[in-house]
Amino acid sequence: MKSLIDEKELLTGLAASDKKAVETIYQENFNMVQALIINNNGSADDAKDIFQEAMVVLYEKVRSGSFELNCQIRTFVYSVSRRLWLKRLQQQNRYSDPGDSMESVVAVEEDLEAHEQRNAEFEMMEKAINNLGEPCKSLLEAYYLQKQNMQVIASRFGYTNADNAKNQKYKCLVRLKKIFFTHYKNGNSDRGH
Repeated sequence: MKSLIDEKELLTGLAASDKKAVETIYQENFNMVQALIINNNGSADDAKDIFQEAMVVLYEKVRSGSFELNCQIRTFVYSVSRRLWLKRLQQQNRYSDPGDSMESVVAVEEDLEAHEQRNAEFEMMEKAINNLGEPCKSLLEAYYLQKQNMQVIASRFGYTNADNAKNQKYKCLVRLKKIFFTHYKNGNSDRGH
């Protein structure tokens, strides 16, 4: 967790267009915004646009002199980016939810936390799959990512029949779960939870 003093210094730097402060805010927040946009029907280019707009909003706020940041910079950037992106999706008719007023106060802290939790879980799942070894890694990828049926997998991996392939898939899943939860426990304790 960054201290409030660090955050205030960054904002002061941003207001003065200090290159280092701008770069730091970019490095600490861009990946988060990119993941948000890509996970919600956007592209990497959309993410750059939205991040740029969010930075302009933040810059104008701190330049106004009356801006009091009462949350972390990352929460503010995430909140603004999320609102800008929802607005853009609505304009493109790619998102419509009459119950979601653009100005309604979203529980950004919880949303951000859930988003980061999901990302951490994806990363750990990826690590777990990479630690699985063969044939499990390829077998699970064939089934879940390439959507191949058990008959095809059986002949591809040299199993006598689809049932044998299914049994192997089950064993692989058990191993994957074990590896994932070992990572997950360690990962969580590393983050100080």
